[in-house]
Amino acid sequence: MKENIIIGMLVGLIANSIGLILTATLLGQGENFITVIKAAAKEDFLGKLISLGAILNLVVFFIFIRKRQDYRARGVLLITVFIAVFTFLFKVF
Repeated sequence: MKENIIIGMLVGLIANSIGLILTATLLGQGENFITVIKAAAKEDFLGKLISLGAILNLVVFFIFIRKRQDYRARGVLLITVFIAVFTFLFKVF
């Protein structure tokens, strides 16, 4: 059970990272990924960019639910909540 939650958390973290890269690439208008991240941090847009990257977690979550892998889906949900709290704290402070 614990290993399935950890696997779900890792998959959620990887999906969020891929989503962040895709979002930065699409919204970056051809700029380098690092340049887009630096510009987003400077313009106070990084939290929104990370949140958009978390949309890919929704796809992974429903794939795990459909496959009846509830504990892995729970891990993805935990990492998504963690990212939401991190984004909120990043925005406030």
